[in-house]
Amino acid sequence: MDQPPPFFKRGPAPVALLSFYLALSLALLIVDARFQALEVLRQGLAMFTHPVQRLAHFPAQFLDNAGGYFATVARLQDENARLQRARLENVATLLRSRHVEAENAHLRKLLGVKERQQVSGQVAQILYSARDPYARRVVIDKGQQDKVIAGQPVIDDAGIVGQVTRVFPFLAEVTLITDKEQAVPVQVVRTGLRSVVFGLGNGQLELRFLPTNADVQNGDLLVTSGLDGIFPPGFPVAKVVHIESDTAYSFARIFCIPLAGVEHFSEVMVLDPRPVVALPEELANEVAGSRAKAAANSGQTKKKRPKKD
Repeated sequence: MDQPPPFFKRGPAPVALLSFYLALSLALLIVDARFQALEVLRQGLAMFTHPVQRLAHFPAQFLDNAGGYFATVARLQDENARLQRARLENVATLLRSRHVEAENAHLRKLLGVKERQQVSGQVAQILYSARDPYARRVVIDKGQQDKVIAGQPVIDDAGIVGQVTRVFPFLAEVTLITDKEQAVPVQVVRTGLRSVVFGLGNGQLELRFLPTNADVQNGDLLVTSGLDGIFPPGFPVAKVVHIESDTAYSFARIFCIPLAGVEHFSEVMVLDPRPVVALPEELANEVAGSRAKAAANSGQTKKKRPKKD
C-alpha cells in the first residue's frame, strides 16, 4: 500500500546550505583576488546596478543639491545687487576720469576756473522695452513719486544710456541714445572737436555735420560736451568705428557704437537734472528781444493765399 506524499518536501539542512555558500564565497574571493577572474562579471553587474543605485540616491541628492542651490543663488543675488548698486552709485565719478585726464594740461593753464559740478542720482531698474518696435525706449521703475522729471540723463557703468522723455506716477520712459529721435552733443577726446551724434535706430550712432577733412579717426572716444545743458560734460558716449569720406559730399559719414550697454543692462542710474544757469540781465534782454523779433518776422511771412475763382 502506497504512502501519501508529504505536504512539505524537505531539502538540505540549513546548516549544510550555510556551509556550502560560505565555502563558495571564500572560493570566489580567493580566485578573484589571485587571478582577477570576476572583473568582467563585476563590470557587467555594475552596468545594471548603477541606474538602480542612482535612482535610490536621487531623493537625498536632490534635496541636498536643492538646498545648496537656493542658498547659493540667494547669496549671489544679494552680493550681485549690492555690487551693482555700489558700482552705479560711484559711476558718476569713475566715468569722468578719462575726460579729466585729457583736460588736465589745459586746465592747469587757466587760473580761477570754476570746478565742475558734482552730479548725483538714483538707481533704477529696467522693467521692459517699449511696445513700439521701431523705437528704442525702455521703461524704468522710477517715476513722479521718486521726483523723476522729463529730460534727466540716464547712465550705466560704461557711459550714457539715454534720456527720460515721459514720466508717469510710478514709471518713466527712457529714450536710448540709439533712437532715431535722440541727439547728444559730444566732443572728441583726442582733438577736442565738438559735434552732435545722432541715433540710427539700429544700435548704432552717426556723428554728423563734420567736413570730410575733419580730424576724426577710427577708435576715437566721444564724450558729452555739456553744451545742451542736459547731459553733464565728460561722460563717455560712443566710439568711432567706421568713416566714409567722399569729396562729392560736404560732410563725412562717421559711424559709432555706444559704449553703454543700451541693450543689455537691467539697472541704470538716473542723474539729477543740471541746475539752470541764470543769464546776465543784459544778455537775457538781448535774447528775449531776438526771440520777439524772430516771432514777428515769422508772423509776417505767413500770409494767406488768395482763393482761386
